[in-house]
Amino acid sequence: MENQKPPLPPFTMESAKQKVQMAEDAWNSKDPERVCLAYTIDTEWRNRTEFLNGREEVKEFLKSKWEKELNYKLKKELWGFRENRMAVRFEYEYQNSEGQWFRAYGNENWEFDENGLMAKRFASINDLPIKDSERKFI
Repeated sequence: MENQKPPLPPFTMESAKQKVQMAEDAWNSKDPERVCLAYTIDTEWRNRTEFLNGREEVKEFLKSKWEKELNYKLKKELWGFRENRMAVRFEYEYQNSEGQWFRAYGNENWEFDENGLMAKRFASINDLPIKDSERKFI
């Protein structure tokens, strides 16, 4: 039996916002071990053009992501929810190894199991090169 990750579905406005904030905080930790515990063992992901299956693939993906996306800072916003599903808008900034800053914009669709673990995450993301002076998340 997997651990529970409250708040559990069905979500209210308050619990949905709490779940989004918890995800934002975890991702900003840049700790793949911590982040991947929010997902089911057999979670399904689409992230840009990558399709991942399972918590272990997610953990390896996140390790690689944060090795390339330096000075990463993320902000998430709840767009909508119903029962065990959420739509989330996000943007984040990062710097590549050459020093170029980027802002990434996107949307995620989330589906949770009865234990509050994310079973599905489908993300559409676009990156925009920005100048240091254009950064929002300093």
